[in-house]
Amino acid sequence: MKRGGGSEVFLRSIEKMRHTIPGLTLRTSLITGFPGETEGDFDELCEFVRAAEFDWLGVFGYSDEAGAASRTLSGKLPAKEIASRRRKLMQIQKQISRRRKKALVGRRFELLLEGSSPETELLWEGRTEMHAPEIDGKVFVSDFGDHTAVRPGEFYRCEVAEAHEYDLVVRLV
Repeated sequence: MKRGGGSEVFLRSIEKMRHTIPGLTLRTSLITGFPGETEGDFDELCEFVRAAEFDWLGVFGYSDEAGAASRTLSGKLPAKEIASRRRKLMQIQKQISRRRKKALVGRRFELLLEGSSPETELLWEGRTEMHAPEIDGKVFVSDFGDHTAVRPGEFYRCEVAEAHEYDLVVRLV
């Protein structure tokens, strides 16, 4: 896809960023099944994802898009293979995400409180500086601590109480 570098270049860049900016959150999106992607290419991509340990990763399967030059390329993979590769990458990321989120338990962050959760009236939701709206996992507030009244749109200090594969459960402190 003409990205101008191999995995070694990107891994060195990621290492330098993490060294320079402690606590840096990295997210990216990948496409698998691009025309001509070999099994070896895919294995290299899997190793890259394992080594990079992104905080958030989205994986999309290649599909022809109107106006894209890739529509005319040969070597297209069957849809079933593309879906299988996408699932494998997301399984790798799930393990990484679970481990990285678990390391956050007990840490404190500033939380932008967004309001009650559409999933249940018992929880509220918010996001930290690590969470892009509508992209990343959720931050559920299960305990308001000493706060007798909270307001959506306000910032509160929180502590991570639980970590799941993509979501966090916090208490306000």
